[in-house]
Amino acid sequence: MEWRDLPPLAALRAFAAFVDTGSVVAAGHALSVSHAAVSQQLRALETHLGVSLFDRSGRAMRLTDDGELLAQGCADGFASIARALAMVTGAEAARPLHISPTPSFAAAWLMPRLSEFRAQHPGINLVLNPTAELVTLTPGGVDVSIRYGTGGWEGLDNELLVPTSMVVVAAPDLIEGRDISDPSRLGALPWLEEVGTTESSQWLALRGGAGMPRGPVTQVPGNLMLDGARDGQGVAVTVRTFVEADIQARRLCVLHEDVTEGAGYHLVTRPGIQRPPLRDFIRWIRKAAKT
Repeated sequence: MEWRDLPPLAALRAFAAFVDTGSVVAAGHALSVSHAAVSQQLRALETHLGVSLFDRSGRAMRLTDDGELLAQGCADGFASIARALAMVTGAEAARPLHISPTPSFAAAWLMPRLSEFRAQHPGINLVLNPTAELVTLTPGGVDVSIRYGTGGWEGLDNELLVPTSMVVVAAPDLIEGRDISDPSRLGALPWLEEVGTTESSQWLALRGGAGMPRGPVTQVPGNLMLDGARDGQGVAVTVRTFVEADIQARRLCVLHEDVTEGAGYHLVTRPGIQRPPLRDFIRWIRKAAKT
């Protein structure tokens, strides 16, 4: 459908207002028009499209399946328009760039490099909100998320930024003289885990690790977990990139490695127009990931 074939904008605004408010009367208040005017726009929209957007069989109108589909399209479309207008007027440029990495990625990879970005772009203010949760990327909210996985998050653009596997590691002294050829034998050893839900705990849960027999488990922040592993205090699950130097220096030994195609940290953004601070950050982090 070309733009010339689209329904009048007033009808789409009335429809979006009804979806947001849940009633014709409330939609009229939101648009500063009468509820009769809203009803007229909604019927005109159905006539234009030739489909029923509302189920009027009950006391309150409800969206049909076609109505639900159009509601999502309107939400996405008006959000894109609002974002573009904010960019054109300069309002969006003044908003800090909101980045949501996982806590481990923030501490072990991003923070040691972030001063380089700040030096190159001193005019860009940042909000860094490390969380393992899959945050929702919405206009005016989180601009970019950095997630561990294999990609494919529905409705979002993502690209593999830092390819890396998950590894189970321990200090050489902890496993000296032990037969660790069978992963089940690791249950006799003490374990270190990051506090809360992390990419490591999710990996363990997916592989039944949460229920496997293990020795005493100590939960600590991510940076202390790796320090404890180096000191021989327990077995740890982490991302290989974060301990590669320890593996090469033989401070840690790899007991198990999960090599999955496409696994690693992904740069996740919303489809559509990107505001200049986000474009600058993406260019910088892509280059930083290659060095």
